[in-house]
Amino acid sequence: MKVLLFVAAVFLLLWLLRGSIGRRLKDDPPAAPPTADAPRQIVACAQCGVHLPRDEALPGKGGVFCGDAHRAAFEKDQPSS
Repeated sequence: MKVLLFVAAVFLLLWLLRGSIGRRLKDDPPAAPPTADAPRQIVACAQCGVHLPRDEALPGKGGVFCGDAHRAAFEKDQPSS
């Protein structure tokens, strides 16, 4: 009889632990998926030298620029060919 009560207590303990672990796993927020972004190419503004991503740079006659003002100033300072 003692063995039967011991086995029942062990099964009850395992059943309770299984339930609490399952609830904890459901309550945890899902992990953020890893980002698959490729590294972005960095370029320097031909006027001031500030580094910025290539897709945000503005192309011009003398290279790439961080903004319209620097592109206009650079092209104004350069002699026309």
